[in-house]
Amino acid sequence: MDLGLRDRVALVAASSRGLGRATAEELAAEGATLVMCARGEDALREAAASIERSSGARVLALPADLADPAAVDRVIDAAMQAFGRVDILVTNTGGPPAGPFESHSREAWHEAVRQNLDSVLNLTRPVLAGMKERRWGRIVNVTSIAVKQPVENLILSNSVRAAVTGFARTLANEVAEYGITVNNVLPGYTRTQRVDELAARRAALAGTTAADAFATWEREIPMKRLGEPREFGALVAFLASERASYITGTSIPVDGGWIKALL
Repeated sequence: MDLGLRDRVALVAASSRGLGRATAEELAAEGATLVMCARGEDALREAAASIERSSGARVLALPADLADPAAVDRVIDAAMQAFGRVDILVTNTGGPPAGPFESHSREAWHEAVRQNLDSVLNLTRPVLAGMKERRWGRIVNVTSIAVKQPVENLILSNSVRAAVTGFARTLANEVAEYGITVNNVLPGYTRTQRVDELAARRAALAGTTAADAFATWEREIPMKRLGEPREFGALVAFLASERASYITGTSIPVDGGWIKALL
């Protein structure tokens, strides 16, 4: 299937590893030009070089902390200078720390909002006008299964990612007439460093091992395994494509059936 992504310019946030990198790889394989950003410069450069070699795509790699509005502005400015536009925006950030409500300070809440909500707003705002002018755009937000079924011990993520969902659902209606789609993709338990960290935290609290945490999750997932990043990236690439032009305002889980809700 030709997804119609050749020569589209895609900005993929937090794309040096995990879900972000897998998404960047899928978009590049479909012929998109990439703008990649992440906090870790060495890992970002390695990921960008690997994608360039494997796909032949043009890649611009920009180290940036997306919790810093000035850093977001620098990424957008560099993308515009290099390629003149951003057609596809994939917002993505690392999840906030685990723990119950009383373990998180006021500052921790503010940081979670800056990292996981403000970064989405700050990335979206400067690219939207160009998408409207060209009457084509794709915005895909990486959120979490927690927005449909809250995850135990993740009150920061459960709360702030739900705010992103409300923003995206409202924005989708505001920009639909311009040929812009806005969707959310909800990763479940996937083999990434983030899930390794959650397993270690869960094991520490329960006095067990990380292997026990993984075994518990696998029992809860109807497919009886964790997801692979490339399985997640494939859906994001489809939602970013020409073929997904009539899909907007949705929140789609990639979770092996973990969410129990009907909708």
